[in-house]
Amino acid sequence: MRLRPFFSLILAQWPWIALASSLSMLAIAHGFERFAGLAPCALCLHQREAYWIAAAIAALALFARRMEGAEMTNRALNLLLTFAFVGGAIVAGFHMGVEYKWWPGLPSCTAAGGGAVPTDLLGSLNQPIHVVACDEAAWIFLGLSMAGWNMLISLKLAIYSGLSVLYPRGLTEKSDV
Repeated sequence: MRLRPFFSLILAQWPWIALASSLSMLAIAHGFERFAGLAPCALCLHQREAYWIAAAIAALALFARRMEGAEMTNRALNLLLTFAFVGGAIVAGFHMGVEYKWWPGLPSCTAAGGGAVPTDLLGSLNQPIHVVACDEAAWIFLGLSMAGWNMLISLKLAIYSGLSVLYPRGLTEKSDV
């Protein structure tokens, strides 16, 4: 089986895939929060910011694709996608290091006040405040925490974004650069 046509298709349709990937990662994070009861810590919320930014850039790239002669604009937007995903990987890698006690977390990781704001503020005053610490992995799969998996996914998305800058029409016999 030849993988070249598969990768060519991914790169040629990258803004769609980047948008779908970003929105999927956000949906998964919110699903873990809502349905599995895993409250996000401060660093978890910062990791989501990269996906919101990437989703906005990918949506702009989809509109830019419709413009005549917008190849440089598309490449610039794909480069911005690369930076967004690299930024997300850095935040996730930092969070993973905090979870594995490789380095200390941010002051906001242990300070009170994190999490969602209840709709009944007066009624919630009698309830204890539960602050999610950044240095405790809430979920581990195959030895990696959610932050670790997020870092790997962000790195993969960054690599594809970078390749889409070099090969905006996909992998062809002749180099597009």
